[in-house]
Amino acid sequence: MSSKGTAHLEILANKVYGNKIKAEIPDDRDLIFNFLREAPPDILGFVKSDIGGINLSTDFVVIEVKDEILKLDHIYQARKYAELFHAEHTFLVSTREIPEELKRLSKVVTSLLDLPKNKLILSQFDTVNNKVVTWYEENPFDSSDWFL
Repeated sequence: MSSKGTAHLEILANKVYGNKIKAEIPDDRDLIFNFLREAPPDILGFVKSDIGGINLSTDFVVIEVKDEILKLDHIYQARKYAELFHAEHTFLVSTREIPEELKRLSKVVTSLLDLPKNKLILSQFDTVNNKVVTWYEENPFDSSDWFL
C-alpha cells in the first residue's frame, strides 16, 4: 500500500475561514471560531496523511507572521492559536532576526516553546531572498515527522 499526504493552507487576513478548514475542525471544537472571529491566526492549514485512501491523521498547522522584532507577547499569541486549534505544527515567523533574549528566556523557562503536541518553532524569513534563513530551535523539516 502506498502512503501519501496532502496539505492545505489559508491566509486569514480577511478573517474568513474557508470551507476546507471548517470541514476539518471537529464538531466539538467549532466553538473556537467564536473566539477567533476578530483575530484569527495569519495562516491556518492542515496536513493530512493517508494510506490507500484511508485517512490516518489530520494535523493542524498554525503560522503567525510578524514584520517586526519578535516579542514575548507574540509567542503567547502563537501559543493561543496552537492550543485552540490543537495544532501539531506551530510557527512564529519574523522578518527580523530572532532576539537573543527570547532564545535565552526559552532556555530558562523551558516550557515557553513547549506546546501540547509539539514545539513552537521560531524563524526568520529573508524577504530579499524569499526564504527562511534561521530556525529556532531547529528546522522541523529535517525531521521525518512530516513524512510517513
